[in-house]
Amino acid sequence: MIELTKENGVWVVTINRPDKANSLTKSMLERLAQIAQDAAGDARVLVLTGAGKVFSAGADLDEAKAGLATDDVWERLSGAIAAAPCLTIAALNGTLAGGAFGMALACDLRISVPSAKFFYPVMKLGYLPQPSDPARLSALVGPARAKMILMAGQKILTDEALSWGLVDRVVEPDGLMEAALELADHARSQSADHVAAMKRMIP
Repeated sequence: MIELTKENGVWVVTINRPDKANSLTKSMLERLAQIAQDAAGDARVLVLTGAGKVFSAGADLDEAKAGLATDDVWERLSGAIAAAPCLTIAALNGTLAGGAFGMALACDLRISVPSAKFFYPVMKLGYLPQPSDPARLSALVGPARAKMILMAGQKILTDEALSWGLVDRVVEPDGLMEAALELADHARSQSADHVAAMKRMIP
């Protein structure tokens, strides 16, 4: 359910569980975290995307009820993505919801299809967000808009997400991966050390 392809320094990770809205089990989250850790020293670019029309609905419902919603694996995953010494791109093929937000927030760049919606219903569900997510979200959109998403539970449409800075570019679905690979083009042609050195220079 987690697919990985590698070509010329670009690793593309696809969440492939479209029949379940790409909801994430603990084993899938652990696999994603391991891939992000393994990217150090080899990958120059790491692209995260999903199969079908939803990037990810967040936690698998059955596993969420059994404790996955508050498991520290989410934080380990977002931390591994944030720490990856390569260019990280979230190619959002559709709606981004719940705990899956952490993956996208931890990426360097976010591109999205026009039909995506963005929501993180932790207040309604009675959970706290992943520890690092509020700060990353606030850094992108500002504290008031972060509270709109996390505390007021608002669903944000793509146009608004773009104007807020939550996503960096909006791309039609049939051009999403082409756009992601175009963003990867310069980094993929350099050494992993060079990419890592430049990333360290940008706060």
